[in-house]
Amino acid sequence: MSAKDRASKIRLLILDVDGVLTDGGLYYDHEGNVMKRFNVQDGLGIKFAQQAGIEVAVITGLDHGAVKERVSELGITDYYPGQREKLPFYEKLLREKGLTDEEVAYVGDDWIDVPVMLRVGLPMAVKNAQPEIFGLARWISSRSGGHGAVREAISFILDAQGKLGSIWQEWAG
Repeated sequence: MSAKDRASKIRLLILDVDGVLTDGGLYYDHEGNVMKRFNVQDGLGIKFAQQAGIEVAVITGLDHGAVKERVSELGITDYYPGQREKLPFYEKLLREKGLTDEEVAYVGDDWIDVPVMLRVGLPMAVKNAQPEIFGLARWISSRSGGHGAVREAISFILDAQGKLGSIWQEWAG
């Protein structure tokens, strides 16, 4: 089955954070606080997915206040920080939402993402993912994590579902 066919079935998009929603860098201020850089185009893409009826969840290995704040701003309520083992939270989401593997997409970039990527209907990778991740992905962005890759992934899914054009028309008038 093609990536587009898989994308047409997606009802839940799960995102990693570091290297996917961010560029993977850890920026420290003079007091040792971690800062992260997010891309506003990714954020708008998440709002488009939500508008189109696709739920968005975040499962991330690290736990930082900046991520919690950004996830909250985007209206993402399924947020699981500090999870090195992501599969139990993936399975929890499936149970709670009554979904099958085929109805879920996951965007990842590193080995920590492998167990979930092996299960979902549409495993997706960002351009700067680790080489082993490319072998698991059914779709790979042309942009790096933190630089619009999530927006690109969402646009791919929405286009496959025939929803991208109507969202564009709302903005274009």
